[in-house]
Amino acid sequence: MAQSFKFELVSPERLLVSAQAEAVVIPATEGEMTVMANHAPVMTTIKPGVVAVTLSGGKVDRYVVFGGFADILPEGCTLLAESAIHVDEIDRADIARRIKAAQEDLNDSVDHHARTKAEEYLGQLTTLQGAILPA
Repeated sequence: MAQSFKFELVSPERLLVSAQAEAVVIPATEGEMTVMANHAPVMTTIKPGVVAVTLSGGKVDRYVVFGGFADILPEGCTLLAESAIHVDEIDRADIARRIKAAQEDLNDSVDHHARTKAEEYLGQLTTLQGAILPA
């Protein structure tokens, strides 16, 4: 059995998870990473994606996050999400609204930096849509 650590997933609306976990896979902006007990201290930004939490005992829960950051220490991990929801609670309409808004931001972008950022976010949302929603 893997050693456990304290994991918390917090959004502005609520505390979604506060539990002992064996592993947490997070969608960091530099690439997906797995956090385990005694992880080296790291702070990273989060892109839209799925957080997979393996709780003590082996149960796996999945949450969709829309950006934020994670503070990782040897004794625990706190993920502060801009927005988060359990994967079972997400719906097509919400993802479609976010994609439409991102497309509008892309169309309204006036400089290279804004356009690049909007393209990146739209790509992340589209990938997320394909990963969590059946066709």
